[in-house]
Amino acid sequence: MLTVVHVAVGVIHREQQFFITKRNLNVHQGGKWEFPGGKVEVHETVAQALARELKEEINIDILACQPLVEISHDYGDKKVLLEVFVVDQFIGEPTAQEGQQQKWCNLAELSLLEFPKANKAIIDLLKTHQF
Repeated sequence: MLTVVHVAVGVIHREQQFFITKRNLNVHQGGKWEFPGGKVEVHETVAQALARELKEEINIDILACQPLVEISHDYGDKKVLLEVFVVDQFIGEPTAQEGQQQKWCNLAELSLLEFPKANKAIIDLLKTHQF
């Protein structure tokens, strides 16, 4: 039986643009674009994990965020539970810290890129969200 990987995800939003990074090829779903975030460790809350991961991955500090959605997805080789937050108040300029590609995209551009299947539900929801 596969364990569920609990992930905190930040949809970084500024001026009708969303910040995304490309997963390194050597990781699960490598080569696909994603919203930054990472695994929630046993000793931390989702909020703590989100703050830690966004600092480590893209070097920003969260000032405020709002929950967007929880998504459960089974990839066959891995199950994930994504807790997704819109982060629209932060300190710093998002910059990929792990050598991966990065970019700011509008909503239409997000729809054209390849994301892991669990992330596609986030994009669909963003289309209905008021920013």
